[in-house]
Amino acid sequence: MTDTGIGARLIRKEDDRYMRGRGRYVGDIRLAGQQDVAFLRSPLAHAKILSVRVPEALRGRVLLAADIAAVRQIRADTTLPGFKSSTQPVLAETRVRHVGELIAMCVAPTRAEAEDIAAEIEVEFEELPAVTDMLAGREPGAPLLHEPWGDNLFLVSLTDVSSAELKQKATYSVTRELRTARQAMSPMEGRGVVAEWDSRLGQLVIHSSTQQPHVVRSGLAECLGLDEGQIRVIAPDVGGGFGYKGILLPEEVALAFGTRRFGTPLRWLEDRRENLVAGADCREHHYRLTAYADSDGRLLGLDCEASVDCGAYSAYPFSACLEGGQIGSILPGLYDFPHYRCRVHSVATNKPPILPYRGVARTGACFALEVTLDALAREIGIEPTELRLNSLVRPEQMPFDNIAKRHFDSGDYPEALRRAIAAIDLEGVRARQKQGEADRRRIGVGFAMYAEQAGHGTSVYSAWGIPMVPGHEQCQARFTPDGGLELRIGAHSHGQGLETTLSQVAHSILGVPHDKIRLVHGDTALTPYSTGTWGSRCMIMSGGAVATACDALADRLKRIGAALLQADAAAVRLENGEVVGPSGRIAVSEIARTWYRRPQDLPRDVDPGGLEVTAGYKAQRDTGTFSYAAHAAVVAVDTETGETEILDYVIVEDGGVLVNPMIVDGQIIGGTAQGIGTAFYEEMPYDDRGQPLASTLSDYLLPGPTEMPKLKILHMETPSPYTRFGQKGIGEGGAIAPPAALTNAVNDALHDLGAELLMSPVTPRRIVDAITAAQAREAAE
Repeated sequence: MTDTGIGARLIRKEDDRYMRGRGRYVGDIRLAGQQDVAFLRSPLAHAKILSVRVPEALRGRVLLAADIAAVRQIRADTTLPGFKSSTQPVLAETRVRHVGELIAMCVAPTRAEAEDIAAEIEVEFEELPAVTDMLAGREPGAPLLHEPWGDNLFLVSLTDVSSAELKQKATYSVTRELRTARQAMSPMEGRGVVAEWDSRLGQLVIHSSTQQPHVVRSGLAECLGLDEGQIRVIAPDVGGGFGYKGILLPEEVALAFGTRRFGTPLRWLEDRRENLVAGADCREHHYRLTAYADSDGRLLGLDCEASVDCGAYSAYPFSACLEGGQIGSILPGLYDFPHYRCRVHSVATNKPPILPYRGVARTGACFALEVTLDALAREIGIEPTELRLNSLVRPEQMPFDNIAKRHFDSGDYPEALRRAIAAIDLEGVRARQKQGEADRRRIGVGFAMYAEQAGHGTSVYSAWGIPMVPGHEQCQARFTPDGGLELRIGAHSHGQGLETTLSQVAHSILGVPHDKIRLVHGDTALTPYSTGTWGSRCMIMSGGAVATACDALADRLKRIGAALLQADAAAVRLENGEVVGPSGRIAVSEIARTWYRRPQDLPRDVDPGGLEVTAGYKAQRDTGTFSYAAHAAVVAVDTETGETEILDYVIVEDGGVLVNPMIVDGQIIGGTAQGIGTAFYEEMPYDDRGQPLASTLSDYLLPGPTEMPKLKILHMETPSPYTRFGQKGIGEGGAIAPPAALTNAVNDALHDLGAELLMSPVTPRRIVDAITAAQAREAAE
């Protein structure tokens, strides 16, 4: 291992081209004869389509549902008992179920001309009542999205490890009703698709801003009735994914069909209004949660009724129930307690389908649990940190199967919290609160903890019966004749820094200089099949695959090198890019040159596979790894305006062995920025007709540099026993805890006033309303 291998703070290799404007995104692709696409989208959330009239002069530039009748609708089912299936039309024909749903595809030389064509199309609707609230959608007599179901429930799931006796023995209990707002995913680059038909190869070529090119190919093959070999999906540079680019798009299917129909390459680039209004949303949850504790201030159990707003359709491949299905196993958090019951309703509404946004269900579950734990601590009369320290899984219990059967692989959760308490200076904050502030603002401190499961295995997802089940992740590693190393992986890098970190893995094993290592990814024609980039799995799965392939190459290098050095294979070693023997050394580049250019010098028993290896990897256990963190925040709240300032923010994180700590810090900072957006700013409201009320970035607020505090990031390093280097997934963690930690800090500041916030985002209006309501209650008493 060298000082630029595993563990080094190596500057990202890919940043050189990004910072110089040399990245290549879908929007940069220009093909001969390329035409632009605009979609006519539904202006109504729920309606019957009575007629669609296209001017005769434009008919040859428009595709309607009748024109693509041979295309199968998008279907993403699960085998979970009780799941109700929905199909998502590529172009709506008889009914629309959310604002922004596709009705017609319009093709022209420019996007502006295509939009003009869309404006000429007349659609006659019969508007239907819309389901805009998931709780109302559960009620008998609610309007139905999918009438054969008889209700609006994709699925009701139940986790029940309950004990009425334990619940009755509880000395303390609190019940809270909590809600998280719907969010729009907002990567810097929106979705984009370029489609062309290669008539020479008889192959559909799709350039798409996706994080799952192989899954998109499989979905396209199902919808279009093509063999997968007839489809090539290329994901070039991708300007952020976060889960938003993790599904099969109806736009992808429409362009894939349309490029053959029109005989020309087609391009669609999502604009920001489409992103906000029609793009898949996330994180709209509701919880009614009761927490119980004993007389010593230790958590005894949880009872929860939860709902998730899943939107109108089940999105391919994750299905509509990924969030709802995971809440039951995520909600217990890092705590050890004997009583648990959780029922989750996955509800269909007249909104765009939800997607697994960064953190997936963890952000909402963490918010519900950690805010309720603070309320329980206030009921008991102890510090919230004391309740947590009484209840956390202890390091001597590891590995630990929690009450929801999550297998925690390693860690010291109490120590992470103790370090956060020290770094935020809890004692000093309490003293400051007693003194009061000169500007009369109120100071509060809040904590939140979570675990992030990563590297999910086959058994977890096969039990779901969804169209995507992860298996072995593979790497094709090969030397070029001049000693360069190519690594081909099926996952995709869109901000994670894989071109650097996977180079560090290969360099640690083979000693090849980083400038001679090249990562190839994002092209189904060049890379092994993969379920793609999701669930913080790349460093575990692709990192393990790269290491396994490089180990095999190292063995072949040593055998050839030993023969060239006239030494016994057992007497040589690979060191700093050279095979070193008892009386000499030879560079890896020279061995590669010999294999390709001077085969006459090779030993007779050389492996005929040469210097090219395909190797697969899975973690030792199918249950994944669990990174974790403790977040702590200090805020100042202006009780007159509701404005909140973050004064201090601490993150104590354990991601196992960090392949590149600098990249990890970047992932944590970026995730925390998104978590602060969830906590204080981001909300996609709808009116009672299902109309989205935030269609521009003037309406939908995102945090910027001025909203970000200076973060204190402290690393613990408990290696996972189940992965190649002890690494754990870390990509989603920063986004999980901020809503809970910041809400707890605000509630701590307002506690003496009797005010409590139980919905994110915690906006100035909600703070003022909570204070006003508390004052009214006090006056009434």
